[in-house]
Amino acid sequence: MSQPREVIPGATYMITRRVLRRHLLFRPDATITQLLVYALAVSARRYSIEVHALCAMSSHLHLVVTDTKGVLPRFLQFFHRIVALGTKVLRKWEGPVWDHEATSVVRLLTRAAVVEKTAYVLANPVAAGLVPHASEWPGAKVDVGELGRGVLHAARPSAYLDPDNPQWPKSVTLSLALPPVYEQAGAESFRCEVAAELGRLEAQIHAEARRQGLRFVGVKRVSAISPYERATSSEALRDRNPTFAVGRQQGRAWRIAAAAVRTFRTSYRAALERWRAGVRTAVFPAGTWWMCTFHSASVNDVVLTT
Repeated sequence: MSQPREVIPGATYMITRRVLRRHLLFRPDATITQLLVYALAVSARRYSIEVHALCAMSSHLHLVVTDTKGVLPRFLQFFHRIVALGTKVLRKWEGPVWDHEATSVVRLLTRAAVVEKTAYVLANPVAAGLVPHASEWPGAKVDVGELGRGVLHAARPSAYLDPDNPQWPKSVTLSLALPPVYEQAGAESFRCEVAAELGRLEAQIHAEARRQGLRFVGVKRVSAISPYERATSSEALRDRNPTFAVGRQQGRAWRIAAAAVRTFRTSYRAALERWRAGVRTAVFPAGTWWMCTFHSASVNDVVLTT
């Protein structure tokens, strides 16, 4: 049984979803980029999700978003479904698109975590040895200079989506929002801090590449590879699925967050045991989503601070 997860209005997350068996179905080209941006814009508007960063790798997708209304599971279900069905049509792909593992959803609790994970998302093509600099990645992405102020545009893909259905407009725009933790500091501060962290990551990756005598694949080869191939690079087994991040050297924040997660899970399990015993007055902790949405269970309106 998976662990219960809090869904809190206003929380910021890094989200990662992987393609089945690391197939390169999202290999960057105009049609797949159009689908991804369009689906993201429509889904974000539908569920009031604020998008901060995006990077579509050939075998997986990264997002940094804020869930303003506490409906993240609805957004993910809708967005991932549209991407999967559109990809199946565009790639003439039979069978599942997404990996069987659950989507990775990491709540970003501090400014440091938002900066580090945003830079991590942008640096992904460099870390994978594909391009020397994040700005060179040809797939769907957000550049540092666009953070908090850029606008993504996409016309409705001709594949899969019904042009006569009003939920699929002819074209959409997606304004990139500033993360809530930076509302006081401002967009320029956010961009500068992410740029510095991205520069640190790129320098670290370049140094390691030189040490090992490795070269970057380059845009031309990345764009020419078959989307039906699979990534062959080694990958560590994903034995952990973190639920939150606080950033480097944030020991006190980590301990507070970990204690809050333990408290939530303990309260949730206690309420669930009462519910299973037939006690329909059981009160679940704030952040409970599934039981509230599908069973109308009572939920405490006091949110645990993290």
